[in-house]
Amino acid sequence: MIGKLGLYLQYPFVRYALIVGVLIALCSSLLGVTLVLKRFSFIGDGLSHVAFGAMSVAAVMNLTDETLLVLPVTILSAVLLLRGGKRAKIRGDAAIAMISVSALAFGYLIMNVFSTSTNLSGDVCTTLFGSTSILTLTKQDVVLCIVLSLVVITVYVLFYHQIFAVTFDESFAASEGIRTETINLVIAVITAVIIVLAMNLVGSLLISALVIFPALSAMRLFRSFRSVTVFSAVLSVICAFSGMIVSILAGTPVGSTIVAVDVLAFALCSAAGRFGGVHL
Repeated sequence: MIGKLGLYLQYPFVRYALIVGVLIALCSSLLGVTLVLKRFSFIGDGLSHVAFGAMSVAAVMNLTDETLLVLPVTILSAVLLLRGGKRAKIRGDAAIAMISVSALAFGYLIMNVFSTSTNLSGDVCTTLFGSTSILTLTKQDVVLCIVLSLVVITVYVLFYHQIFAVTFDESFAASEGIRTETINLVIAVITAVIIVLAMNLVGSLLISALVIFPALSAMRLFRSFRSVTVFSAVLSVICAFSGMIVSILAGTPVGSTIVAVDVLAFALCSAAGRFGGVHL
């Protein structure tokens, strides 16, 4: 088995996949804790479907770099959902559900009506479940992922205290002079970037798992925000790396395997949490 893994690691596309997978898992886990606590767990689902719709349009337009269209559209949707919620007539989960279903439906409709691909079912399956796209990454894709991941991590570290305050009590944070609207905008933009990056790893239907499961697993063991965030990041990276290794060796779908490992980790953390957890 070790020899087989060593053989696979000789191929650049496998090394690219592991690098991108670890970075995406790390970024997803950072925002996951905040989104879960703010009860925006399903924002990942909604934005991923928006990204799917934008990707369908980009594919029909034969854009060489789909990110140029997908990223701005996803960021705009994230801003509308996270910042405009209080002023909108349709809020919260209802708004996310409407955007999610509409984008998914129109994206699939556009691909069926205008696409010239001879393997439409395969293209849709890959986009939704990320089965093969992670193994077709180019060096440019990896560089872009590294740059965007560094931006996400840097912004999160710089605004950590403000994000912490806004996560638990937005009104109190505002009274302390924190510009909550700006912080919510930062959270929205970072979330959108993470969603676009994660589509290559697990597909648009499984992105929420990367956001939710590590955070919920950490909450079963730890109590403080910092401990939960750190453990969530470490666990997410371990699950992503392990899932990709298992996928490579067993020939299973990458995205589904990573999510299965995340679910197993959640079950183990839940069992361990029953014995008291770690109050840090």
